[in-house]
Amino acid sequence: MIPLDETLRLGKLRYYEILGTPAEVAFDQIARLGAEIFDVPNAGIGFQTDDDIFMKAQVGSSVGLPLKNDAFTFFASAPISSPEGYPIGLIYVADAKSKTVSEQQLKMLKHLAGMVMEKLESRITTRRALRAYDDRLHVLIHDLKNPMTTISLQSELLGRIPGVEERASLIADRINMQSKRIIENLNTLLISARKEPHSFKPQKAKVDLKEVLEDVKFNLDFALKRKNQTILIDIETPVEIFGDADKLKVVFSQLLDNAIKFSPKGKKIKISHQTAENEVTIAIKDNGVGLTTEDLDKIFLKFASLTAIATDHENTYGLGLITANALVDIHKGRLWVESEGKDLGATFFVALPIK
Repeated sequence: MIPLDETLRLGKLRYYEILGTPAEVAFDQIARLGAEIFDVPNAGIGFQTDDDIFMKAQVGSSVGLPLKNDAFTFFASAPISSPEGYPIGLIYVADAKSKTVSEQQLKMLKHLAGMVMEKLESRITTRRALRAYDDRLHVLIHDLKNPMTTISLQSELLGRIPGVEERASLIADRINMQSKRIIENLNTLLISARKEPHSFKPQKAKVDLKEVLEDVKFNLDFALKRKNQTILIDIETPVEIFGDADKLKVVFSQLLDNAIKFSPKGKKIKISHQTAENEVTIAIKDNGVGLTTEDLDKIFLKFASLTAIATDHENTYGLGLITANALVDIHKGRLWVESEGKDLGATFFVALPIK
């Protein structure tokens, strides 16, 4: 049996989509920098799977991890840990000769591990934002096909009406021809979209939003403990809708991650809900840095420059809310935020149709 924390660690490792990828200059440069800092010929960046080590960067000879080669008498490493605290790999330096190292060198090695993590975070954030935008675009294209098909059929019928004027028939034929061309182009785009490993259409099934929120909260446990924060889910009964559970987890992960980053240590984040007719609204309220009127106007724009600053100087990439907004949109839902001003917290609302 794999311990629960190991399952979460491996899940986080796979989340970064780094396993099995070819070497990249950015990672090679970080490994070389480590070798230069310690003045050794061997260095590398590896990620630990359940039964192996995947080497992303390698300078010099392979040391074999865990260290088993007697030829290397010096070995130093620093863990590569996700923001939640899961150790997913390490950066190491090694030499056949004995070495005396300083605390400063070891501290710099830890900084290099942080640079690797920063690279992973920025890569996956960008990828997720692009996929979310592509998904939304493809859903819009899919929805556009229906009215275009109707226009094509109606124009064809118009041209066949007995006694219709020749000029009207000619216009109808042109409308029919152009609409069919548009439909063909839309189909081409959708065919290419379906070949991608991530389907653009939400895989809708019955989903309990309370369970989704509990899962997201559990996965953010490390971040919450680091800032001594608490998430209170004020939802007593199941809240079921038809939606894509995986995409909804991304939405709420982004929103709760933001609430954690922009709230001071020791604060509480409250989640509540309301149900009206065919819609459920989830509210995520924090007691953080808040938003100005100007912030509210541009918060869902890419790379928007906001006055809000993460309270512990956590990394923010300007794409998390863009991703969440796009995924809510393909669920035919709405995402918005309210704030009374600077240092007065903020509340994000996600309204989703039940069916």
